[in-house]
Amino acid sequence: MADIGDLTAKIQMLSGVYAAQLPEKVAQIEQLWRQVPLVRWDEEVLQTLHRRVHSLTGSGKTFGFAALSDLARVIEYDLSLLMQAKVPPNQAQRTHLESLISELHQVILDPTASQPDHSGVIAIMPPHQDALKIRRILIVDDDISFAENLSNQLRYFGYDTRVFNTISEFIQAIDQNTDVVVIMDISFPGDNWGGVTTMQQLQQGRKNPIPVIFLSAQDDFNARLEAVRAGSIAYFNKALNVSRLLDKLDELTSIQISTPYRVLIVDDSPTLTAYYTAILKQAGVHTYCVNDPLTMMEPLHEFEPDLILIDMYMPGCNGMELAKVIRQLDKFVSIPIVFLSGEKDLDKQLAAMDLGGDDFLTKPIQPQHLVTSVTSRIRRSLMLRSFMMRDSLTGLLNHTAIKDQLDREVARSKRQGTACCFAMIDIDFFKKVNDTYGHAAGDRVIKSLSRLLKQRLREVDAVGRYGGEEFAVILTDTNSVTAIKVLDKIREDFSSLSHFADKLEFSVTFSCGVADVMNFNDATRLCNAADKALYQAKHQGRNQVVGAHPELPPSLTPKIG
Repeated sequence: MADIGDLTAKIQMLSGVYAAQLPEKVAQIEQLWRQVPLVRWDEEVLQTLHRRVHSLTGSGKTFGFAALSDLARVIEYDLSLLMQAKVPPNQAQRTHLESLISELHQVILDPTASQPDHSGVIAIMPPHQDALKIRRILIVDDDISFAENLSNQLRYFGYDTRVFNTISEFIQAIDQNTDVVVIMDISFPGDNWGGVTTMQQLQQGRKNPIPVIFLSAQDDFNARLEAVRAGSIAYFNKALNVSRLLDKLDELTSIQISTPYRVLIVDDSPTLTAYYTAILKQAGVHTYCVNDPLTMMEPLHEFEPDLILIDMYMPGCNGMELAKVIRQLDKFVSIPIVFLSGEKDLDKQLAAMDLGGDDFLTKPIQPQHLVTSVTSRIRRSLMLRSFMMRDSLTGLLNHTAIKDQLDREVARSKRQGTACCFAMIDIDFFKKVNDTYGHAAGDRVIKSLSRLLKQRLREVDAVGRYGGEEFAVILTDTNSVTAIKVLDKIREDFSSLSHFADKLEFSVTFSCGVADVMNFNDATRLCNAADKALYQAKHQGRNQVVGAHPELPPSLTPKIG
């Protein structure tokens, strides 16, 4: 995140660049106005003139030139009326517009009217906050059997738990405990709202509220509302899906560094794109700028943005046309598109939204408003995409998502000449685990392997649940020797884990096949090679990692018979 002083200096510098460009911009407007024919209608000239004036409407106030922006808006409105009428301007209209354009020229020469104001630049918090670095869970529930069972399951996945069966015991202990998550039943004997009331009292006066997850046999709106008012971060019905609870706890206690959001900015003004980049960079957001919309395709595919900011009025291709092009690409159907424009006509804004936009921000936009609008849109989009792409039990990429990711990584590897490996993992004798210890125990085994893979592999690697007890791993910038070594260490550690079911202890192993993109240079061949290597690992006795052998050229392939 950039320092606020650096941001202010950057915007002051951009304001100076913008001010230096103004005489040329106004001269271009004056020249275009002189090209408007006296006796015939010329739509192209008026559209270009309108676009140039419109650019001053939004950019002027962005850099603090309010008088310039206000006057440009008046001119823009009059030009819009001419464009709607589709007839050449009469003498009165020409005289009026010439006067306004002349005044526009005078405004940029007036030092009192063109002093940029940077008082609106404020510190902006980054969109990502560090996760809670905690592992202790306090469970408060009067159902002793339920609480102990839940405690045992959470401990199995590495959480330090403590159980309280009365509110009074919990209250005495909470003051000695910091950095905890509370799992609290809503109802207690003699007080149907005992859990909620207790947490409301404990939260009062705290600078940092205690994160609390409520459990309840009730699932009505009123119960959920009271839980929110008591500071709940999650709410689960007591017919509890422990996997979902674990996902929430993992999310809260993860120490992984968040991947910065990526925003593609498409605007024909380099000064404005530099301004938006400075604001978003200060908030920890990565940006890529395109000033010519006709060159957008390559950066769109290369950068893979989480959100696209598009100016409405650009030469060669306007924002609405660009949005339609993007929406016809299957890969980007769900990517949020936010329009940026000085356009205040609600009908035009709604028309832009109807053509594929998700939001419309009117220039000038305050720095905090820009960051909040962008990051909130991205968060919601990523959450929805995660629901579609993630396996419900493990939180890993699902079958379709991991194959799509493999296609992208193989293409990137070939394009950049970098290494990449693909691995297939299968839990050994998994049917026997289910038959002997039950499907709940089998789910816990799958969950434990998924957690181990996420913990041991890098954030840049991709892990997916391929189906059932089978997993897929993409190791980027990694050759086969290194990939086999890393996965074999994970295999060794997984085989040492103890699993429990009804007080019975057992261990489980997995087999793995690894293929390298240097030997199998498309996604289908890479996947098939890893699968064959996995089959070989199974055939050779399981509990091992096998690398796929390079394919022999046809001339060297042994002949049969």
